[in-house]
Amino acid sequence: MTTEDKTKAQLDLSQLGQIPADFFWGASTSAYQIEGATREDGRGLSIWDDFAATPGMTYNGETGEIAIDHYHRMEEDVALMKRLGLNAYCFSVAWPRVFPTGRGALNGAGLDFYERLVDTLLAQGITPLLKLYHWDLPSTLQQAGGWLNRDTAYAFADYAECVAKRLGDRVSNWVTHNEPWCTSYLGHVLGIHAPGLKDAQLGVYAAHHVLLSHGLAVPRIRANTPAGTKVGVALDYYPVHAYDESAETQIAVERADAFRNRWFFDPIFKKQYPEGLFTDLGVSPPMAQEGDFEHIGVPVDFLALNYYTRMVVRAPQGQSSQRYEQVQPIPGSAYTAMEWEIYPDGLLETLERIKRDYAPPAILVTESGAAFADTWDGKANVSDLERTHYLNLHIQRIGQAVARGIPMRGYFVWSLLDNYEWAWGYSQRFGIVYVDFPSQTRVIKESGYWYASLIAALQDKQKK
Repeated sequence: MTTEDKTKAQLDLSQLGQIPADFFWGASTSAYQIEGATREDGRGLSIWDDFAATPGMTYNGETGEIAIDHYHRMEEDVALMKRLGLNAYCFSVAWPRVFPTGRGALNGAGLDFYERLVDTLLAQGITPLLKLYHWDLPSTLQQAGGWLNRDTAYAFADYAECVAKRLGDRVSNWVTHNEPWCTSYLGHVLGIHAPGLKDAQLGVYAAHHVLLSHGLAVPRIRANTPAGTKVGVALDYYPVHAYDESAETQIAVERADAFRNRWFFDPIFKKQYPEGLFTDLGVSPPMAQEGDFEHIGVPVDFLALNYYTRMVVRAPQGQSSQRYEQVQPIPGSAYTAMEWEIYPDGLLETLERIKRDYAPPAILVTESGAAFADTWDGKANVSDLERTHYLNLHIQRIGQAVARGIPMRGYFVWSLLDNYEWAWGYSQRFGIVYVDFPSQTRVIKESGYWYASLIAALQDKQKK
């Protein structure tokens, strides 16, 4: 029995009967994590090129300079998508590949690459979902203050308009930002992402300008694309659970939720920050100008949701000055190689809360996946049954969400390919396609065959 025969035998479509025929079954990547070619064809440097080149900032000093060479292997990678049966692909554009200094002179060769990618996808019947920002701010803009400089929001809107003018006749689904919480907090407060700053106040300023840039870009995209084009934003969400039943822990839950989720959901969907957030963080509010929240709260056509795990918190113990204490590990729980708890029920819980509290017109899960220590046999087999099980559990929750009336429109595995995993370098594998980094050999994993079989089975069922 082949790997494909085995995975077909494991399929369970019982929870997926109401998923619409035009549902997106895809996979996601990001530019810096896969493209490589960081100094080719006029590309400028990004803050991640600078951060990764700084000693001690990434695992073994590894960088995305080569990554998995997608820039030169794009056609091969699209052929893999076709082989997997994907009908959609979420990718990001590298801002410094289009505008080497962030604004000003356009790099035609850089935009040509994305045009070829889009055309190649469409020729294979794969719908492109284009993301404008996945953390690779041009270095020149960082030197002028980066996201701490309000002018960067306007530069982003100019960049968005340029890409929309070039590709808007073929790309119907656009995402402005990926996980602005990570851009702001991991990059400006914890310093574990580019640009590597460590100041809570700076994180608040950066967050506001990222949100503003989203709001400024949405109408610029719409003005330069045909009617019916959909524009959204990708936010990550972590349902917060109480470790115990104390009143103090309930306060900790509310604080954690405001900080980790509502900080970005509330401005975009309610045109305001959570009450008490900045006091709780011990910082001043951002320097918002008149009209900012009207921009930030511009209606979106969909929410791109990234979900991986939950948070379990309790009141700070002892003399701690922390707002809450995260409890990990949770007894009895399973974990990925990233030490993230596997908690598929949290996906359904998240979708239900988002529908209730924010009511986006549509929801696409644009990142859902897990890192495990995969092993390649050197031939054509990569066994990753843990990932297959993970995907199965989470996709079943998508079916349950559809049955409960949640407006689901797509599910994208993170990630299509093993890649450069930011500060973890090449130590973590998320792909449904294995990449042998020294040789750049691609091998579809068992989870990839399972996903392909699921998509094919659903398509067969919907034809009947």
